[in-house]
Amino acid sequence: MNKVMKEMINTLLYLLGVLCLTWFVIAFVGQRTEVDGSSMEPMLSDGDNLIVDKLTYRFKDPERFDIIVFPVYNENTKAETYFIKRIIGLPGETVWIDEGGNIYINDERLPESYGREIIMSGRRGLFIGRDRNNPVVLEDDEYFVLGDNRNHSTDSREIGNIHRDDIIGRAWVRIWPFSRLGFLKHQ
Repeated sequence: MNKVMKEMINTLLYLLGVLCLTWFVIAFVGQRTEVDGSSMEPMLSDGDNLIVDKLTYRFKDPERFDIIVFPVYNENTKAETYFIKRIIGLPGETVWIDEGGNIYINDERLPESYGREIIMSGRRGLFIGRDRNNPVVLEDDEYFVLGDNRNHSTDSREIGNIHRDDIIGRAWVRIWPFSRLGFLKHQ
């Protein structure tokens, strides 16, 4: 083989290696995603770009207050949309929300400060898990999620519980805008 042909083969092998490595990282390690909407304000804002950690949950289970990414199938568009929400209820727990917007896990009030505002009683989907007599009981592989901006969030109160296998990963770091660059606080 002449020198030019060897150089072309080396270049093609290099590009193939880069493509395989890129595919591996996106499929198993992390990927970029963009926040669409205000459901996670003030933690995340519309247009924020994040890197999602897909590796951590291969070795450990999601924890309460983790910010996760998961797909939701949209009947209107016949496509999946990726949602970003905070885990509130863990597998095997019972969740309900009182009239004051307080969240109860197994009949104990959840101390948390992530909700932007008190959940308003007229909100659509509010009555799922709305009282002690009608709680949400999570199965062994289900999580109850809420947006931090509780009155402007489509979350488990409407879309139901999230199955463990549906979780893509954990929101890890904000990469855009640069003024808010940094790791995200989960706990």
